[in-house]
Formats: sequence, structure tokens, C-alpha cells
Amino acid sequence: MNIQLSRRNFLFASAAVGGGLYLGLSPERADAAEAGQLNAWVVIPATGRIRIMASNPEVGQGIRTSLPMVICEELDADWAAVEIVPTLADAKIYGRQVAGGSQAMPTQYEPMRRVGAAARGMILQAASTAWGVPVAELNTDKGHVVHGTKRAPYGQFAAGAAALPAPDAASVAVKDPKAFRLIGSFQPGVNNRAIVAGKQDYGIDAVVPGMIHAAFHKSGVQGAKVKSANLAAIKAMGGVKDAFIVAGTEEYEGLASGVAILADTTWHAERARAALKVEWSDSPAAFQSTATWAKLAADAKGKPAALPIHATGDVSAAMAKATKRVAADYAYPFLPHVPMEPINCTARVDGDKVEIWAPTQNPEPGRAAVAKLLGVPPENVTIHMMRVGGGFGRRLQNDYMVEAAAIAKQAGRPVKLTWTREDDITQDFLRPGGWHYLEAGLDAQGRCIAWDNHFISYGRDGKFARAAGIGPTDFPAGIVEDFRLGATVLPLIHTTGFLRAPSNNAFGFVTQCFIDELAHAAGADPVQFRRDFLGAPRIIGDPKSRGPYNTGRMRAVLDKAAAMAGWGRKLHKRTGLGVAFHFSHLGYFANVIEASVAADGTVKVVKIWVAGDIGRQIVNPAGAMNQVQGSILDALGACMGHEITFADGAIEQRNFGDVPMLRNEQIPPIEVAFLTPDYPVTGLGEPAYPAVAPALANAIFAATGVRLRKLPLDVSLLKA
Repeated sequence: MNIQLSRRNFLFASAAVGGGLYLGLSPERADAAEAGQLNAWVVIPATGRIRIMASNPEVGQGIRTSLPMVICEELDADWAAVEIVPTLADAKIYGRQVAGGSQAMPTQYEPMRRVGAAARGMILQAASTAWGVPVAELNTDKGHVVHGTKRAPYGQFAAGAAALPAPDAASVAVKDPKAFRLIGSFQPGVNNRAIVAGKQDYGIDAVVPGMIHAAFHKSGVQGAKVKSANLAAIKAMGGVKDAFIVAGTEEYEGLASGVAILADTTWHAERARAALKVEWSDSPAAFQSTATWAKLAADAKGKPAALPIHATGDVSAAMAKATKRVAADYAYPFLPHVPMEPINCTARVDGDKVEIWAPTQNPEPGRAAVAKLLGVPPENVTIHMMRVGGGFGRRLQNDYMVEAAAIAKQAGRPVKLTWTREDDITQDFLRPGGWHYLEAGLDAQGRCIAWDNHFISYGRDGKFARAAGIGPTDFPAGIVEDFRLGATVLPLIHTTGFLRAPSNNAFGFVTQCFIDELAHAAGADPVQFRRDFLGAPRIIGDPKSRGPYNTGRMRAVLDKAAAMAGWGRKLHKRTGLGVAFHFSHLGYFANVIEASVAADGTVKVVKIWVAGDIGRQIVNPAGAMNQVQGSILDALGACMGHEITFADGAIEQRNFGDVPMLRNEQIPPIEVAFLTPDYPVTGLGEPAYPAVAPALANAIFAATGVRLRKLPLDVSLLKA
């Protein structure tokens, strides 16, 4: 969701059933729709619990707790007594409902404060009229209006408040943060008890009367189409109700061709799928091979970059003047998302009406895609945003929603489509891999005076694939005066997508490891070298864009993490401290990792210290801590063992045995500290991720003297 305070945003108020108050903030005028159609952010009934609507997809980032906390704080309601109610997907009322980019908090913190404050103010006005006392003499406390010894619940004044005109959103007064009682306190997730009890409705839990279970078999080589299949034999199997070929669409990233199997249970559907015999057409993606791409990248290394991205100064001249030149090659692989909940979706198609139950991070593009495929008006597609069992960016794409709708249409009954783990991996929208061929020049004082990067990644028609590109202002652009960044794009057909801290999850590894190499080449302490590299506090980039970063804030988290870890202390043999920092999604994070390396190359992460800066307010410290630690563990698992490779056009990895997740014994203590300088509140789902891999690689170097420049980290190179 992305609602900004502007002339086009309006607080609206209307009466609720039973004499209560609906209050919401809409990107359109409230009088543009019938009152009965208005959903609300705050519902204050005449009797019963106050309801606060949660409109963002919940993917485990805690947004269904933290944003309602913001409303509840300004409303001055009793958090223990309010009910949090998830909404349908409805962009006309709630704006852009999306879980991605760590954007929910920075775009909604201030608007949601004003929604809560406006509701409180309207209740006070209504109470003033009802009691015949000035508003200035009234106060509120935990959902009650207070006047001296007199005290009454908000619901008593809800009908009167509903008759009042809603105030201008931008002019509503909010609390002084010093008066916060709820914001800044540790609160468990509103769904925690339901999750532990097995009562939380994840997408995979959806049950619709009359539904049938579906498996959808597609080629491992994207773009291949079904020529024939043994449908008769499949239909004859026990528990199978039907099987048919889905032709698919011709458009890139449209509905894939495959075989749909409908059965009484998922088990029956997958059992039948195992017996499928499919003849596939040739695919233009058959050329895809990890070995081929590696050769193409190596060949491109010695050639000029095909795409100039950003250049300042004269890199060649600066290199010629350098006292020392440092060159290094870095690489990272394709990565899968592997959320714990397999991809799934339930769909019902009834004439021109479509109803979807989906664990989606981004429902509106799914609505549009389903409407286009089935030829129905988008407003006829209802989407229930189910709890998401992990997304990490994978469920920003809604291919599974389109598949379920297409199969349900042909089946003539509700369909629950469930992917296998193998489907999750082989049909993923992968994090793109890439290579960086770097060279830097140092002057006699050990300062970096030139930086040259030939970046190679994937795409089509000379353009980067989704999430593969690098921005012209990405760090360290703007830091080094003589700077050059160019790129070459290798051909790719397989789908790519955003993974937690998109792009930054790879670039952080490359830049922070290379800076570490420069520090050692200069004979400098790695922390001090970074301080000097950042220079004086200043803004780098366009302040009006999302990209600029503040070197002073970056240095502050660097210093904090180093102090937390006791940087510079003496360590045991083959044990080292590594440091890294990164700016991502408006957040500043620095990590120090202590790692030990056994004689056989086994790496143990002893402890991780993390310092973060996401602005002046941590809404829910419990959720914030979970997000940071979760990001750290995601990144740690990926850099230690995740890699997707291709052969003959298809992904070679199949399941968790090929993409191992972290085990409990691999999880180190993680100490987290937040700096809270006076800057706007920002998000937290992603910025703690990028500095993990480089901090670990740098710690390994400090312990062994071996520099690992490729992900996942190859510990076989570390044997004593």
C-alpha cells in the first residue's frame, strides 16, 4: 500500500451498522462511492471491540501488527481490546497493497497516525456535544473519553462522530512522540497465538465448498509447450477426476503451457503426475547453461562494457597515477526464494465472476492478469489476501494466481492448486547472478582514487532482466571522484525476480569485500579505511530520489557495530573479525562477524553484531528484532549454500537437499542495536540483509588469509 498525504487523499466518515463510526483515508473522495461500499481503517461500533483494518499482505514481516499499532497509538485505544481485521485486496479504497521494497512503514507511518488521531478528535467533538463541555476539558484513555471522574467508552459517541465532517488529513494534529505509550513497546504479533495453535489461515489452508485439488505439470525448460500427453491413462487412475492440456499464452511470462490434473486430494494429483508422460516442443531457452554463461562472461571480461552506466572524472588517468592498483573478480549465482509455504492458490470462476484465495505479496497485478486472461472486468475479480508463509519477493509475481484461475475456469468448479517444492525451485523467478571485474587505484597515502567496474549479468535484447541491473548512483558512486561503471548483458530466458533486498543482496557482497581488499592493500585497518572512504558527512545522490545516502549515518552504524564487537581485540588462531556496511531501502546497517575456521575448512560463525538506523522511531521493537535477525539468517544461509545452476535449458537443483537451509546448530548469537537519529521512519524487511555475506567473507580472510570472491562461499579452499 502506498498512500501519501496530498490533495487527492481524503478522510471519510460514515455510520456503521448499529450506530457506530467508520473512518478511513482514501485516495479518492468518499462521495465518489456509496456509503455502504466504503471500507474503513477504523471501525468504532456502538458496542463491542474497536476494529482496526490491516490492509497490507502479511508475509511474516509483522506489518499487520505494526501499522495497526500506529493507528491505535494515535486513537488512544486499548491495544489489548482492539480487533485487527485483514481486508480484501481493494486498491480503490486502500491504495497500493503490497509487501515489498520495505515501503509500508515509510509510506504509511504518517498517514496512519493521522487516521488514528482524526478518529480520536471526532470522538472528542461528539463527546463535547453530548456532555455539553468544551473539547479542551476532555481527555482520552484506552478507548474511553474522560472528563474529571466521568468516563465513557468511545462507542457511546460513535454515532455522533459519524455525523461530523471528517477533518483534513494533512492538518490533523498528532501526538508528541514523547507521549507514545504503545509505539516503541515490545508487542507480539497479533497472529502469533493462532499460528502456534494451527488456526492461522495461510493460503495453503484455504477450503472452499466443492473444491477439487490440482497439480500443474510444466516443462523444466521454460517456453516449451505440450505436444502430447497420456491423458487417458492419467484419468483412469484412482482419485483422479480429470486431466487436460493447458495451451498457455504466447506472451513472455504469460500462462505457461502444461498438463493440469484434478483429483480428490493433492496426494492423488501428485501420484498421477508422477505417471505423466509428456512430449514437449523445443524451447528457445534450451541454450541456457551455467558453463556457457561462465565462458561468455570470461570472454567479455577483456572487452569494453557494452552498456555505459555511470562515469565521472578520468579513470584511466587516475589509474596511471596510482601508487598501487588492485584488481579482483567477483561472482554470485542465481538464487531461489524457497519460502517455507509452497506456492498455492485457490480459485472459483462463476460466469464472469472470479474469486481468488491467494498468499500474494502484490494482489493488484494478479487481478489484472486474471481479468485479462479470462476476459472479465477487473472489478469482477475478488482477491482474499491470505496469510503468506514466506515470500521474500517470490509472491510479488502472480503466475500461480493466473494458473489457478485458468484451471478453475476449465474445470467448472473451485480448484485448489498446490505446487511441490520441486516446482517452487524449477519454476522460480530467480535472483539473477552476475560477475564484477573490478580494479581500483590507491595513492601513496592509501586512499582510493579510482574505481572501475565491468559488471556482467543477464537480460534480453541488451536490457537487464528483472532485478539484474545496477543503478548509476549505487554505492560507491559519488564516493570516488574518478569512477566508471559499465555492463554487459548475457542472454537469458528463464524468469527472474526480486529477492529480499533486491540487487543489494549481491552488490553488498562485491563492494564490501573489494573495499576490504583495498584496506589490506593499503595496510590500513578495515574499519578505519571505511571511515576514511566515506569521508565527511554528506548526502550522496539526488535528495528527491530513493537512492541518496547519508555518509554520516553510514559511518555512525559502522562505528556502533565495531564498538559492539570490540573491534581490534586479540583472537584465537584461525578466528577473525569481518566488517561490512550497506545502505538499502532507506536503511543503514553495519555488521561485524566473528568466525572461526577449522583445519578441515569448516566455518563456524561465532557471533554477529548488527547496528541499524531506520530513522527516529522503532514502532515495534519485537517485530524489528525479528526482521533483522531473520534477514541475517536468510543471508547467512544463502551465502553458505544456495546456488542455482542450469544445464540444457533447465534448473539442476530440485529440493532442499540441493538448496540446504540453515540448521539450528548453525545459528549464531545475534546482537542488534538501533540508532534513532531524527530522520523519517523507514522500513526494515530488507536493509539488514546485504552486509552479511561480505562481513562473513571478510572474517574468513582475517582468520585464514584466504580471500573468497564467489558465492556461495567455497569452504573447501580453506583447509589448513
